[in-house]
Amino acid sequence: QVQLVESGGGLVQPGGSLRLSCAASGSIISLYTMGWYRQAPGKQREWVAHITRPGSINYADSVKGRFTISRDNAKNTMYLQMNNLQPEDTAVYYCRRFGSGSDPRDYWGQGTQVTVSS
Repeated sequence: QVQLVESGGGLVQPGGSLRLSCAASGSIISLYTMGWYRQAPGKQREWVAHITRPGSINYADSVKGRFTISRDNAKNTMYLQMNNLQPEDTAVYYCRRFGSGSDPRDYWGQGTQVTVSS
C-alpha cells in the first residue's frame, strides 16, 4: 500500500518561506518521477514542479527561481522549499508519485494548506 503524507504547510507572511515534505511509504520514491501540485480555491489543480528518477527537475514558470524541489532517498521523502512566498501561492499543495512501467498507478497525498497573507 503506497502512502504519501505531506506536511509543513501553514500561514506565512508575503516574502516568507516554508518547506513542505512528502513522506512516502510502500514505494521507493527514487524509482519514480515525483511531483508537487497545488490547487487554489476555485481553480484547477496545477503542476508546480517534478523530479524524475534520474534527478532531472522542472518548474512551472510561476515558481521558477523561488521554489526548489529535492528528495532524500535515505528518508524516502521529497521536499519543496518555497521562498519569497506571495499571496498567489496560497493553495493546498499535493505530492504525486507518477506511475511507471513497473507500477503504472498514480498516487497522491492528502494535501497540506499553504496560506500567504499579511
